[in-house]
Amino acid sequence: MARTISKTGDMPPREAVLRGVALQEAGRLDEAERAFLAVLRDEPRDFYALHQLGVICCARRRYADAVLLLATAVEARPNSADALCNLGLALHGMQRHGEALASYDAALAVAPDHPLTHHNRGNALFDLDRHAEAAAAHARALALDPDNPETLYGLGNALRELRRHDEARAAYERALALAPARTDVRFNLALLDLLTGRLAEGFAGYDHRLDKPEFAELRGRFPTPAWRGEAPVAGRTVLLHPEQGIGDIIQMVRYAPLLAARGARVIAAVTAPLAPLLAGLAGVETVVWDRTAPPAHDLHCPYLGLPRAFGTTLETIPATVPYLAAPADRRAAWAARLAALPRPRVGLVWAGNPGFANDRHRSIPLAALAPVLRLPGLTVVSLQKELRADDAAMLERLPRLVQVGGALTDFADTAAVIETLDLVVSVDTAVAHLAGALGRPVWILLPRSPDWRWMLDRDDSPWYPTARLLRQPATGDWASVVARLAEDLTTFRDDVAAAPARDV
Repeated sequence: MARTISKTGDMPPREAVLRGVALQEAGRLDEAERAFLAVLRDEPRDFYALHQLGVICCARRRYADAVLLLATAVEARPNSADALCNLGLALHGMQRHGEALASYDAALAVAPDHPLTHHNRGNALFDLDRHAEAAAAHARALALDPDNPETLYGLGNALRELRRHDEARAAYERALALAPARTDVRFNLALLDLLTGRLAEGFAGYDHRLDKPEFAELRGRFPTPAWRGEAPVAGRTVLLHPEQGIGDIIQMVRYAPLLAARGARVIAAVTAPLAPLLAGLAGVETVVWDRTAPPAHDLHCPYLGLPRAFGTTLETIPATVPYLAAPADRRAAWAARLAALPRPRVGLVWAGNPGFANDRHRSIPLAALAPVLRLPGLTVVSLQKELRADDAAMLERLPRLVQVGGALTDFADTAAVIETLDLVVSVDTAVAHLAGALGRPVWILLPRSPDWRWMLDRDDSPWYPTARLLRQPATGDWASVVARLAEDLTTFRDDVAAAPARDV
């Protein structure tokens, strides 16, 4: 989230500093940095040089250096609201949100009507999950600076988390009226539409993700036209390609046979762990693609572009399952390997990729699931491939948890194991999508603010008919989810025990 950096206005700086500021404002940051360093060699406590060099370090995301410089500037001039504001910005960049908030509060004690500080304070509160306070901070910033699109964007984000969706949409739309080129605002507006079930509008706006800087390489990778549903595909080769996560591919590859049914030759480019699983998809040629030179094709479409190309609405989601299946040899091998495990068998995934931006909200510490793992009469099978340090230590105290995650070589293996289980319980990961695509019962544990595809307030999914959604009632409240899960698993265990045996 962009945050504007302010400059100091206290006491006139020396001429050498003014030259550095002129270079800085001209965008000649290397020369400006050298100029400020030269000042600091002569006078290590020069407030202006410390402050402006800290601002440059913030701009270059060298946040640790910025904190050191700006903290020293604050020591030299404790009542500089600008220095305190920018110190908060640097601390925020280091994910030290609580300390950033304290610095913003100190700045506001000096200058209560500083709109930028209120705005940045709202961002810190947002990242601390204090969304009502974040909305109030952004509202205060807007009262002081009514036409700031960045603050309107921040306000929209906070209102979205508070589920004040109409107000959030109004904030985003006003931001766009002021700054039509803001692709991040357009993208978040699309996410809001998707989250609230406005799929046609949402998928149309979702294409704006490709306008974001991080997608620049993807935009320049293909010499062929993008397929958005308008061009006829009969007799043409359409390349489907990944752009984000494996779960996205598993969810959206359901469209590939529909594209083939229109007469296209469909090439599904995937990463290596998915290739054996998708190799049997009807009418689709699967290739492993390392994102360098793409295979020959006439049209291309990212997997996440398929819903828009097919004009998908809530009523027209192609939700026939299963649309994937484990290779027969893998299934037989894993069925034999797990044959001795008593039923009911429940697969478990409690954490996703820690590099995912929202991982702190979607993953659960294994220790929090202890009430479930201690239930008698259940065989719990860990499908967790990557273990975090705390979870690995916890596993030593859970000898009943059957661990197969380390033996899974790819998603064909994972699918084969899932097909031998009675139920999968997963947080929002690729495994949750896989279980749904296989048509197996899956309970998905969701944070209060879920990814768009799970929408809001419903316990089912229009994408996966066999899925059941268990949601946090409040941000961070996994304890309530786990308590409900333990209760429901007890009922599930008893129902399975009373049912006829199932061949696996």
